[in-house]
Amino acid sequence: MNEIADAEEKFLAQLKRRTSLIVQSNNMAQVIEELIKDHETDHDIQSFCAAFRRHTPAEIRKMIADARTTLAISEYMSRGQMRATPYRWTPPEQIPMREFLYGKHLIREYVSATIAPGGLGKSSLIISEMLSTVSGRALLGISSEQLRVWYFNLEDPATETTRRIQATAKYFKLTENDIGDRLFIDHGRERPLVIAKTEGRDTVICAPVVDALIAEIKARSIDVVIVDPFISSHKVPENDNNAIDMVVKEWGKVADQGNCAVELVHHVRKGEQEVTVQSARGGVAMTDGCRSVRVLNRMTEAEAKKAGVDQHRSYFSAYADKANLTKPADKRDWFKLVSVDLDNNPLNRLSGNPFGDLKGDDIGVVTRWEWPDLLAGVTGSDFERCAQAIKASQWRADQRANSWVGIAIAKTLDLSLADKKDRAKVLALIKTWRETGALIEVEKQAENRQTKKFIEVADDD
Repeated sequence: MNEIADAEEKFLAQLKRRTSLIVQSNNMAQVIEELIKDHETDHDIQSFCAAFRRHTPAEIRKMIADARTTLAISEYMSRGQMRATPYRWTPPEQIPMREFLYGKHLIREYVSATIAPGGLGKSSLIISEMLSTVSGRALLGISSEQLRVWYFNLEDPATETTRRIQATAKYFKLTENDIGDRLFIDHGRERPLVIAKTEGRDTVICAPVVDALIAEIKARSIDVVIVDPFISSHKVPENDNNAIDMVVKEWGKVADQGNCAVELVHHVRKGEQEVTVQSARGGVAMTDGCRSVRVLNRMTEAEAKKAGVDQHRSYFSAYADKANLTKPADKRDWFKLVSVDLDNNPLNRLSGNPFGDLKGDDIGVVTRWEWPDLLAGVTGSDFERCAQAIKASQWRADQRANSWVGIAIAKTLDLSLADKKDRAKVLALIKTWRETGALIEVEKQAENRQTKKFIEVADDD
């Protein structure tokens, strides 16, 4: 009896408090949320709220719908009508294959992400890939069908996006016919795209925005939606994993219901050196919720030395990092930023221009770059000739030495150690021949009787 009395007393106290919230504070929204959390049905909530005559039935229904969206509690859950769905056996050969739209990165009905530091060229990469998919031309070495792409640049002004697109088209010799009616561009400065926001302590999905987005994707038969950057597509704390999880899942809903691939472009935390999936700004829910995640890294000075290239900041690599495994430099996809003159200086269009040919805007365009095969063309007979040169004298392992072994190899193969590519090739040859045991490192006394490291040809067994 005491338990019944306690329950009754608790119910009356709760009813009194909720009545006070509506009558004195006019806070019916809070009461509706409490009733939903208590698993009341929509009919019972409407009956309770209608008794106070503060809102029309339509207003109450909207408040209930908004509250259920905010709380992510459906009426089926409230009614206790969650039902398990029986698995339907499907012969393997009848299961549709995953639809990869661009390489292994963009997949229809899935969300992908590109993670990169600022100023590296990620937006330029996105534009080169975007024009590749729209035109159906393998601009970066990856083939695809002609796709319909909707690009949201939520950061830059529209004119800057136009500069990048036209510079990329100019470099790759694309025409207006190559693009057709398959490319759609919108900008956050003119038309913000926010699918989630924080209200009080709650994360709220902007359902009308999402619904309108999906409807337009369907109407235009969009294949790929690109959001650059991801952080501008929501107004929730980026370190709140629960909130970010809701946002990414909502983008998954867009991909699923819109039957398209969604690409989210994301920044890294400041101060990161080697970028991995763990470097992404904010909560890990962002990358956890994506099917494919790739990271971009600028070429280091050490990598430039190995590759034999100048201006290492013009090169960057990309690799899939969902498993957080760093690939060796020569196993990644590499890209190079080249400068393209838009030829848009208005003085060049003046009649009788006295200034000559003046440069317009220089725009960075991303192109594919192959990591050089430094051993290409080197034969067994080349090694034999180098071996004879090494045997003819004593050669040091230290590059700083006047008798460095690389000097003998370069002279034999007619390479110049002053040329970065040639020097990188000599270093690669020494490394390879040492790893295979063809060359060995030994310690012995030099002319000054100090012990030094020398490189010798291994004896034949």
